[in-house]
Amino acid sequence: MSRTVQCVKLGKEAEGLDKPTYPGELGQRIFEQVSKEAWQMWLKHQTILINEHRISPVDPKARKFLEEEMEKFFFGGGSSVPGGFVMPGTIK
Repeated sequence: MSRTVQCVKLGKEAEGLDKPTYPGELGQRIFEQVSKEAWQMWLKHQTILINEHRISPVDPKARKFLEEEMEKFFFGGGSSVPGGFVMPGTIK
């Protein structure tokens, strides 16, 4: 049986993550308040950030940047896409 959470990102009750996906206090908050659907949204957004900023997740500065963006994505005003980014398949 899956667990449900009141998803902070979607603003509704939804299926929760099976296990914590990120370490530490932020990871615990995500586990308790973020749905699987919202986590998948973050993974797509994170990929955009990594590609557009040309960063490596192994770099400590890049990890700090991604963690700050994750915090904003779920619990702040949202993480914006890099300037000039156009979703594939859309016309600018």
